[in-house]
Amino acid sequence: MGVGAVPVDVTNPGQVFACLGFVEAADILIGHAAGGFDWAGPEPVRFRLASAGEEDPVARVLRFLDEATVTSLAPPGSKNDTGKWDVDTIDVDTIDGGSSSRAFPFPDPESPAKLPACLQDSDGHVIVIDHWGDATRRDNVKFWAGAGGYPGAALARDALELVRGRLVDEAGDPFAVDALQSGSFRFDWRRDYVPLDAGFSPNVHGNVVMRGYPVVELLAAIGLTHARPVRHNKLSYSYGVAGVAGTDLYDPIFLRAALGARQPPLPGMLFRRFRMQLDWPGQENQARCITSVIEERSQT
Repeated sequence: MGVGAVPVDVTNPGQVFACLGFVEAADILIGHAAGGFDWAGPEPVRFRLASAGEEDPVARVLRFLDEATVTSLAPPGSKNDTGKWDVDTIDVDTIDGGSSSRAFPFPDPESPAKLPACLQDSDGHVIVIDHWGDATRRDNVKFWAGAGGYPGAALARDALELVRGRLVDEAGDPFAVDALQSGSFRFDWRRDYVPLDAGFSPNVHGNVVMRGYPVVELLAAIGLTHARPVRHNKLSYSYGVAGVAGTDLYDPIFLRAALGARQPPLPGMLFRRFRMQLDWPGQENQARCITSVIEERSQT
């Protein structure tokens, strides 16, 4: 069995979501993935990950991101297309050469901004990011503004291009990989700001670009494939993390359940819960950014 671990700040929602992204991606790329947050001992919290095979699953996921290309997916007959942003759009029926029989995950969106992003490597491995179009069933945790504007698939493409060729050697601390990043999914609050609080807006200065964390942003988006934090209102969410002791790790279904749980989803599970507050960096009801995170409770 392959094993790996990454340092994680559990008060950074993007990093927590990204840990789930590591599990989801490893389960697709390798199989039999499991993980958990380890906060025992004097060292910083680490997310431990295991999977089938012998390769470090953290390194395997990063290698996939290093090689992947991005297209957007559309349902058959859709008029939506992201070609305007230099991202090819393909029919969902053509993924895997048409052999996968994937269903489009939600109704054809009102604009290309919400078309799912399809990450694919040269070996044919496919990871789809589609949480931002899921508002009909559950909160889509879409913090970036893009209705009729810049597509999620283009943001994913941009993030990959910022770190391409850099990730193979970053398995020890991938969440520290940074880059000048003009746009993001707004999951990692180290990049974001509210101009009123900051005292000025970098956007009005042509020579100022914020440093972002593309690996966190990409994996966080993947991590929300099957799990969501609890929404209290537009500017308040809670999320939970499942702790581990010893060598036992959790299957993905339990990590997903913990993210949106109010109590430990399993008897005896180590569990911590956090509340994040957001604000409007610009016009209300458009983009949101995370401004603070506090721990709601701690169970040992």
